[in-house]
Amino acid sequence: MSFPTIRPRRLRQTEGLRRMVRETTLRADQLIAPLFIRHGAGVSKPILSMPGHSQLSVDTVVREAESIAELGIPAVLLFGIPAQKDEIGSGNFDPEGIVPRAAYAIKKAVPELVIISDMCFCEYTSHGHCGVINTPGTPDYDEHLCEGYLLNDVTRDLLGKSAVVHAQAGADIIAPSGMIDGMISGIRGALDTAGLSNTVIMSYAAKYSSAFYGPFRDAAESPPSFGDRGQYQMDPGNAREALREVALDVEEGADMLMVKPALAYLDIIAKVREQFNLPLAAYQVSGEYSMVKAAAEKGWIDERRVALESLTSIARAGADMIITYWAKDAVRWMRG
Repeated sequence: MSFPTIRPRRLRQTEGLRRMVRETTLRADQLIAPLFIRHGAGVSKPILSMPGHSQLSVDTVVREAESIAELGIPAVLLFGIPAQKDEIGSGNFDPEGIVPRAAYAIKKAVPELVIISDMCFCEYTSHGHCGVINTPGTPDYDEHLCEGYLLNDVTRDLLGKSAVVHAQAGADIIAPSGMIDGMISGIRGALDTAGLSNTVIMSYAAKYSSAFYGPFRDAAESPPSFGDRGQYQMDPGNAREALREVALDVEEGADMLMVKPALAYLDIIAKVREQFNLPLAAYQVSGEYSMVKAAAEKGWIDERRVALESLTSIARAGADMIITYWAKDAVRWMRG
């Protein structure tokens, strides 16, 4: 008995056929646009290491949010650059702080847009680390721990305090990103106690200590003044640990999960997607964006094709949502 010749290329003959059988298709409603907000008026300060992006004041970020919503992008992720920094990042839990002010203004102008507040302290602390550092005179100083160690529990409590302030200002989703032990249960408890039980928590459940964050530290003005963040962010060599971290956040009440960065951690995205049923985001970080921008400016690659291919790979790995600096461009490119 003979069998017909199998020719997979039959399905690749034309663009129409390829579209019909395409397994992964990007959509505008999968994308989340990050925004950087600073004090002032009429501010649009270009971020040199991230061409096409700027730090914006509250008035200009409202106009940017309106343009994002008009493209059908459903959400923005807010990062704040405070006017002043201190040892405990008090600008993060100030009701008149930069992110609460921006969240309130955006929600008033574009109520349908989902506002996500990145909940971390690196932008707000004078030392650039993601919480309270163990130094004499700071809350909960522990002489038995080495100086410079990030104190977990006091940082967790301040994250809860900050989350309440941001949610009251209009943030729909709180996204803790510091990889602090117990951060989800701490924030959930603080939100529930404040009568904000409907506020969603999107956990940076597997966030790696990555070299791909370099341009972001320019954008958020948050480089650590000493050491690195390896004592609380994950080691790039670990996959099983990521699944343990995710499982803990699920158990503590996370509503959404995130893997960060994306492109170098597609295997982690796929493993998390396979084992957990919560909505899953991936963060296509600043280094992923800027290295393509730099190569494209030299004419070495086609920015549009590379960007869309990388976004497709992230969705194909299992991400339901993608935080990307190409959000607006990607929608325009997808529309032809």
